[in-house]
Amino acid sequence: MPHAPTTDPVPASLDALRRRLADAPNGVLESLAAETGQSFRTVVECLPERFRTFAPGPAAETVMADIADWGPVTVLVHSADLVLECKGPLPLGQFGHGYYNLQSGSPIGGHIRLDRCVAIAFLRRPFMGADDSCAVIFFNPEGDAMFKIFVGRDDKRQLLSEQVARFCALRSRVCGGGET
Repeated sequence: MPHAPTTDPVPASLDALRRRLADAPNGVLESLAAETGQSFRTVVECLPERFRTFAPGPAAETVMADIADWGPVTVLVHSADLVLECKGPLPLGQFGHGYYNLQSGSPIGGHIRLDRCVAIAFLRRPFMGADDSCAVIFFNPEGDAMFKIFVGRDDKRQLLSEQVARFCALRSRVCGGGET
């Protein structure tokens, strides 16, 4: 995968990455990972703490079940060749045949190897001109994002306040605290 590190992280380069993200936390983090040769997870870990909080991978099913009750969200899969977005309510899922299978009834569907989730990041930061964005990122063992789920927006591109409250409550519950 092109977002995986090419070498072990070098402390000096991570310090430079931390400084860069402190100055400009609003860019496309996958691009920064590719540019620096760091994993996507390493780049997220270098964001200032006020923008990110982590939960352990085993919380993935709990996180997915909670988000399934939020209403319309945006699910995003980002690879070197594609940024695929799907908007709608996240369906509940259940395990079977080695996958977490999303039930039907939504434009969002599929089969996720949720057992490969080793960490979940809750990001709340400025992004691409927006004052605020809220994302839940599921990481695999290689440090890549399996997928991301973004809090929904209204027709004026403002975050849905009820979902922001749910995001913050879930983050606090699975991460043991976290900023609002």
